[in-house]
Amino acid sequence: MTSTDVHLPSSTATWVAAATGVGTALRDGVADRDRSGEIATDAVDLLRSSGLSRALVPVEFGGGGATHRDLGAVLRELGRHDPSTAVAFAMHTHLVAAQVWRHKHGMDAAAVFEKVAAGAILVSTGASDWVESNGRARRVDGGYRVSAHKLPASGCEVGTIAVTSVRWDDAPEGPQVLHCAIPLSAPGVRIEKTWDTLGLRASGSHTIVFEEVFVPDAAISLVRPAGVWPPILNMVAGAAMPLVLSAYLGIADRAVEFATGSVAQRAEEHTVALVGEMANAHTTAADLIDAMFTAADDLAFANTDEHAARTLSRKTVAADNLVATVRLAIETVGGVGYSRTSPLEMWYRDIHGCLFHPLPRAKQLRFSGHVLLGRGPLG
Repeated sequence: MTSTDVHLPSSTATWVAAATGVGTALRDGVADRDRSGEIATDAVDLLRSSGLSRALVPVEFGGGGATHRDLGAVLRELGRHDPSTAVAFAMHTHLVAAQVWRHKHGMDAAAVFEKVAAGAILVSTGASDWVESNGRARRVDGGYRVSAHKLPASGCEVGTIAVTSVRWDDAPEGPQVLHCAIPLSAPGVRIEKTWDTLGLRASGSHTIVFEEVFVPDAAISLVRPAGVWPPILNMVAGAAMPLVLSAYLGIADRAVEFATGSVAQRAEEHTVALVGEMANAHTTAADLIDAMFTAADDLAFANTDEHAARTLSRKTVAADNLVATVRLAIETVGGVGYSRTSPLEMWYRDIHGCLFHPLPRAKQLRFSGHVLLGRGPLG
């Protein structure tokens, strides 16, 4: 049976049920992978066979035709079971979402859709790219030779294609950034296992090393000036941030369930007050993420600085409240929550990953402030 032969879900509930099946299959190994730092290699097979890896691809291109919000629900459910896998999968999902946005705005995304429908797993290097990007590209016949170190690149050990960018400092028009897709099987590509962190230890967010890799002209999707805010990043923010934060919301959901279950029989007023404060933080985070999906309009949103600024503002405040939710869950249950025998200890480490997705707080404040003042994202 090929990936396109799988009968795919057709509603939010059935997509979530598929995510529950994958999460349940992975859940028993989560603690061991947290200790070892090894990615769940069987997760990719499960995500493919369940149809989740191609869920966002339109039906006419061999996908599941799921909505943006459907995939948020999927990532939230996966986050409840296996945070590292959920966050790594969010990187693939948000890249597919960006292609759906392009498709809905009249651009050709067929080539990417067909690859994903056939089983490709996309790997984002966006955290090390952003406006300036890094690395070195030089022009050669028929394309470019590129060299770069890209980290973190979640899921790169099990991925198929790196969606990345590289600086071209010697461009005739001055320094440029090349956006491109590079197969991880291409000559000159290797993975360095550098991911050794406080949390999300099993997300496989290692370093992709490109050494004089040939990138043909056909693989270049965009050439833009370095150091100038590119509108493509407005689109990426609007497509990606609701999905990424949904994975973390699943972690917070589990923490709230664990904490309330642990103290359900307690009558102390201070415990009840802590539960109420935890509920406030959890509700705030969930409502902000829901608002991000609503504003994204199932990936039909307008590509504007204002939309990106509002999305990123919501991301910062939601992230603060996600972290607060799990902290308050630990405070609610008491000292046992600080012990490594409690899952809250791992969830607290994992939840902090949400702070570091673009844009971190200090950069977001500057971005949103400049936009609100009418100066453009970079001032």
